[in-house]
Amino acid sequence: MSLHILITDDDANIGATLSGLLRDLGHQTTTCDSGEQALELLQRESFDLMFLDVRMSGMDGLAVLQRLQETGATIPTIMISGHAEIETAVKAVRLGAYSFLEKPLQPERVILEVKNFAERKQLEHERNQLRQRLGGDSEMVGQSFTMQQLRDSIRKAAPSEARVLITGENGTGKELVAEAIHRQSKRSTAPFVRVNCAAIPRELIESELFGHERGAFTGAMRRKIGLIEQAHTGTIFLDEIGDMALETQAKLLRVLQENELLRVGGTQPIRFDVRVIAATNKNLEKEIQAGNFRDDLFFRIAVIPIHVPPLRERREDILILVNYFLNQLAQAYGRRAKRIAFEAGTILEKYHWPGNVRELRNIVERLMIMGEAEMITAEQVRQALPVFELPVASTSVLTNNHEAMEQAAEADETLSLRDCVENFERQLLSRVFQNVRGNVSEMARRLRTDRANLHRKLQRYNIK
Repeated sequence: MSLHILITDDDANIGATLSGLLRDLGHQTTTCDSGEQALELLQRESFDLMFLDVRMSGMDGLAVLQRLQETGATIPTIMISGHAEIETAVKAVRLGAYSFLEKPLQPERVILEVKNFAERKQLEHERNQLRQRLGGDSEMVGQSFTMQQLRDSIRKAAPSEARVLITGENGTGKELVAEAIHRQSKRSTAPFVRVNCAAIPRELIESELFGHERGAFTGAMRRKIGLIEQAHTGTIFLDEIGDMALETQAKLLRVLQENELLRVGGTQPIRFDVRVIAATNKNLEKEIQAGNFRDDLFFRIAVIPIHVPPLRERREDILILVNYFLNQLAQAYGRRAKRIAFEAGTILEKYHWPGNVRELRNIVERLMIMGEAEMITAEQVRQALPVFELPVASTSVLTNNHEAMEQAAEADETLSLRDCVENFERQLLSRVFQNVRGNVSEMARRLRTDRANLHRKLQRYNIK
């Protein structure tokens, strides 16, 4: 991978030698001889990497890093100095330096550092391409008004350094929103590190976030750099933060307040520069009232709240998404893209999609793989969609009410089909309402319907 590299050194010979070496490796270089000039160039041009001398007349290298940190600009930087000291190296790394090389520069060391950086950047590029090919891309599809509002919120939030809290149901695409904010921010060339707070065991999450020193606990055979440090100069995405334990919340709050962390078992504070984006499918204000989430942490992370709407609130996007996924999957599987019949599309538009966009993509992939014809029919869609589904523990509800409907019909054969269905629906809703102790949200989830429709039916049948 060819890089655009900025070389900043007040020694013209070193600048020319380093530039020649890097050009021989196939990279593009720009040289300057002062920190002030480097800052001007960084404002006008885009660079992948910078070599920066520590000691220069005028603004030195550490001052340049300090200025970049203050303005929120980020660029991976390799510091070079003929006066290498541990204290200087540590300060440079804390200010965002990628690495530290000592003068006189050894060509093989320079080549190795640049090669490692280029490979890391290439892997990130390939990972993003693979995610796009397999459907985990960062493109948000849809033309509905709610999607236009969402894109507008992202556009406004991205250039700032403010922390963002993304809310929404599972499968709505909260991670895509976080990726879009990072991609449109000044940190777009720096790491984007994902943390699933719900997936990491409670006893390991501090080690994962903050890292640990060798011997910090049984099994800690070597030092581990935490995810926050790995995101230095970039963005850390704390997914499902509502599932984080209160003890960890308290420690995370202190870390975010100070922009400084201690590895588990460590004694030396470590400065970091990251932007925090968090996401949750929970109502954190209710979690605060229930004592499950700290209000002070909530105010720290929710500077800019962004809500991702469920798919049922943007039904006009459903067929756009279907055709997008069909084309995407056809490319991934090396097949011709299928078409969808009008009636089949209508069924998909009317379905309530409790699993949101994630569920829609899974259904489209199933239709793509299992069907042999080029046209997806309404019957295929009906077979792919779950018509009615309850948790295993609640199947007796369906069975009992089905028997009740049959008994009602047998008791009075003059009942119309509509009356039988209404009797069945009334008994089913009443039974589930009792099982969930009046929790309408849980009831809607079990019955796979939206709350507004459920409220209307409960009112209609006077179920309280």
